[in-house]
Amino acid sequence: QVQVVESGGGLVQAGGSLTLSCVASGSILSINGMGWYRQTPGKQRELVASVTSGGSANYVDSVKGRFTISRDDAKNAVYLQMNSLKSEDTAVYYCNVECRRLDRSPYLQYIVWGQGTQVTVSS
Repeated sequence: QVQVVESGGGLVQAGGSLTLSCVASGSILSINGMGWYRQTPGKQRELVASVTSGGSANYVDSVKGRFTISRDDAKNAVYLQMNSLKSEDTAVYYCNVECRRLDRSPYLQYIVWGQGTQVTVSS
């Protein structure tokens, strides 16, 4: 099995900062893409930021210039530094990992989700 655990969410005032962390563990052969998504009640989950195994990052327009995604392959971790937070950033943030597993065929990729962490920005 592969587990993904997020941490770092919380309550912050508008204009403040938070850093989310996500660590993958278990039967991991290799990790390809890693990403952060968010979801609010009644809305679809949206991609916030993603980073490839080569380090290329992609952001949704609404967070460009404010959020930074980074990864530490030695730790199987991905981070999301969030600055200049706005009330509209309030959501549950989920980590997503694309990986190949030690206990499965090396030709198959799996998408594993974390349980989510709440970010609340007060105005």
